[in-house]
This record gives sequence, structure tokens and C-alpha cells, in this order.
Amino acid sequence: MKFYTSTNEIPEEMLKGIDLTYPQLTYLPETGILYDNTYNEKTVPIISGGGSGHEPAHVGYVGSGMLAAAVTGPLFIPPKSKNILKAIRQVNSGKGVFVIIKNFEADLKEFNEAIKEARNEGIDVRYIVSHDDISVNAYNFHKRHRGVAGTILLHKILGAFAKEGGSIDEIEQLALSLSPEIYTLGVALAPVHFPHQKTSFVLAEDEVSFGIGIHGEPGYRVEKFEGSERIAVELVNKLKAEINWQKKANKNYILLVNGLGSTTLMELYSFQYDVMRLLELEGLSIKFCKVGNLMTSCDMSGISLTLCSVKDPKWLDYLNAPTRAFAW
Repeated sequence: MKFYTSTNEIPEEMLKGIDLTYPQLTYLPETGILYDNTYNEKTVPIISGGGSGHEPAHVGYVGSGMLAAAVTGPLFIPPKSKNILKAIRQVNSGKGVFVIIKNFEADLKEFNEAIKEARNEGIDVRYIVSHDDISVNAYNFHKRHRGVAGTILLHKILGAFAKEGGSIDEIEQLALSLSPEIYTLGVALAPVHFPHQKTSFVLAEDEVSFGIGIHGEPGYRVEKFEGSERIAVELVNKLKAEINWQKKANKNYILLVNGLGSTTLMELYSFQYDVMRLLELEGLSIKFCKVGNLMTSCDMSGISLTLCSVKDPKWLDYLNAPTRAFAW
């Protein structure tokens, strides 16, 4: 990451650049708020956000059929509650506002403060906390439950349902049904390089870290790199142990193969091939698959793998529904 000399401010130039590129999107200067200026006020608006450095999340998912607005903070730092509150006010049209929050302590603090204030103003705000990460802390092996790449499934499915006319109550129930079905695990081959600073953690060129986080956090184990197939085996086995799909009647799944910043599409599709072969051996049927940079960690070289059980066939319709969000 060489273009930026400071990571302590909202990336105004990036947000203004998006505003200039896509006429349907408007940026509110000095707020981090990017909103869909064509949003249908008859639908319940959905907003999300977080620190920058995860692009195309979350700004790339603003558009009809996904988010009504996204709020961006400095690199890996969540937006301030006052700006989240402004975003809620901006898209509120009286039908309620639904908020998607990633499960990080700082994010929860800022979003909860904004939601509390919005409710005091009489706005019906509901929310879901994305917690799809199955990585563990290296020192006590407790689940981290961070909100990572699987959050994008909430953006797309809830956004399409809202566009279809779902009420705030119905969106909340769908979110509560969908979120527990999403599981993600990531791996890094190189750490994040902060502008003019040291890397987020130390990793030799021939090493891989399993269970990393999207803010540059190290994983639970470091091993020698032995190729894409070996990484696929580790991630699939960890997901299998968590989801316990061999004991479930439903074998239909949604798959996301996500690049974390510096991983090429050549590598992502090669990894996807390795994963698909393993899942076929497990008897799983992948009904929807998406490969690409969906939620990154700045310039980290790595991959995350997300699986979601298709609890309701309508979820597939929502994933395939059209959207104007430029990153989908």
C-alpha cells in the first residue's frame, strides 16, 4: 500500500472517485457516507460499513438490490457513531432501517451508539451482527466469531429481499435465520503492509498463517507452504468440523472464495478448483459459487473460504437477483 501516506483519516479521495465514476452513487464529504441516490423509498433501506481497507466492501455493495448506503472509516478503524447516525437519517423514509454490523468490539461500540440515538429519534432501527469467522485465538483456542467475508451474503440476500418488498420485521427474521448458517475461515501467505510502517505480523516467504483476520491479525498456526491443495484440505476440514455437514440431511451449499487483497484471480480459481473437488468427495452440492476480491484486508496475500447451507431455496433467488452495486 504505497499511494497513501496516512491511514488515520477517512479516505476522501477514494470515496470522491467512486462518486465521480458512478452517477447513481453520492458521497457526503467528510462523513464516509456513500449512498444510492436512486434508492426506492418504498423499500426498507439496508446499511453497513466499517473501516476502509476492505474494498470493495462495503462501498462496492451500495446500489439497488443491495445496500442503500455504506459508512467508511479510516484504515481498519470503524466510522464514528455520528456518521453512522447521519447515514441512518439519510436513508430513512419511515419504514425502518436495517443495519449489518461486523462482530468487532470497536464496530459494535460505534454502531450501537448510533442505533440507540436513532431509536431515541423515533427511527425503527433493527440490526444483525455478522459473526461468520470460525478461527480461534492461538492462546486459548476460543472461537473469534469475527464478521468477515460471509457478511457479503447478508448484504446481497437481505438487499434483494428488501427490494422485493420485505418489511423491517421480515428482514430481521431472515437475517436471524441466515447469519448462523454462514461460516468462514481465512489463510495468509503474506501480511498487510501498512504505509511507511512495519507489517501487521511476521511471516517468512515459505510460510502460511491459518485463521488470519481481515484487520491484519495473525492466525492460530503457521506452517510451511505446501501448495493450494494443502490449504484447501485444511480449510475444508475445519469447516466440516464446525458445520458437521455429514450429519445434516441438507447437502446444498453456497460457496465464496475470497481474495484478501494481493491474491491473483489465477490463484483464486485454482484454489476454487481444489475446494470443489474436495466438496464433491464430501457429497456437497454447490448451488451458488462466487470467486473474487469480495472483502479484502488491504494488500494481504491470502484467501478466505465461506460456506453457507441453503436453508431456504429462496436465498438462491436473492443471490441471483439483479443489482446495481458495482462490485457484485
